[in-house]
Amino acid sequence: MATRRQTKKDLLHEFLQDRDPPLVSERDWLQLRALLAPVSDRYLRELLRSSGFPLAPLVEGVRQDNFDDLERTLTALQREYELAAAASDGARMMQCRRAVIEAKDHARLALRRICPEKSKAKQEMIDWMLVWLENPAIFSQWVRLRGRPHPPRGTG
Repeated sequence: MATRRQTKKDLLHEFLQDRDPPLVSERDWLQLRALLAPVSDRYLRELLRSSGFPLAPLVEGVRQDNFDDLERTLTALQREYELAAAASDGARMMQCRRAVIEAKDHARLALRRICPEKSKAKQEMIDWMLVWLENPAIFSQWVRLRGRPHPPRGTG
């Protein structure tokens, strides 16, 4: 009788159940990348996001599902960036910037493939990330002053 081969999702589930971390840390991320190799960062991030476990900001990355998630994750990365700056940790600051740059680049690629009704919101998300990249320290204040974009009429 053939046994079913464990999927990456199964292995991730076992890892998280065994450790039951209060927060999936960057150390957990590195261990999972090794355990699940070969695995893309994007797929691993998707699996972790769907796991229900809280994720460290650099593990979660920038969420673009909606403006609430975008604000929450960019603000969390802002805090990480500020802590790194206070500790004069240039490498960590670059990690935060790289996470936002990667998300912005991904959003720009997605912008080319989405319908016109969604393109305005996606462009607004890109603009938010550009503000973050221009000056991370002002992002949370800027977003509060900026306010939420209003959805186009007829879409909710």
